[in-house]
Amino acid sequence: IATARLARACPINPRQRGFICASGCSENLKLFQLLVKCVKQEHRHLGVVFVDIAKAFDTVCHQHILTGLVKRGVDPHIVHLVSEMYRNITTYIV
Repeated sequence: IATARLARACPINPRQRGFICASGCSENLKLFQLLVKCVKQEHRHLGVVFVDIAKAFDTVCHQHILTGLVKRGVDPHIVHLVSEMYRNITTYIV
């Protein structure tokens, strides 16, 4: 229920492959290979940017996430659930 409500309020790009039920990034890699092939055949220029989002979510202030959900009109009960997930969380490496 929470995932469905969050997806309606905060839709993701159809090309997004992380954190969703999908076949991984193979479709995007295939599209990229096709693009490179076409660019080479047509002797055109191509600029590519790769964005590394590693550790992106642990660097975002949790309050910003909650504020963003409220601004998107997410049901207050879902916002409360998300806020509870972030309350007093710790990680231990043994």
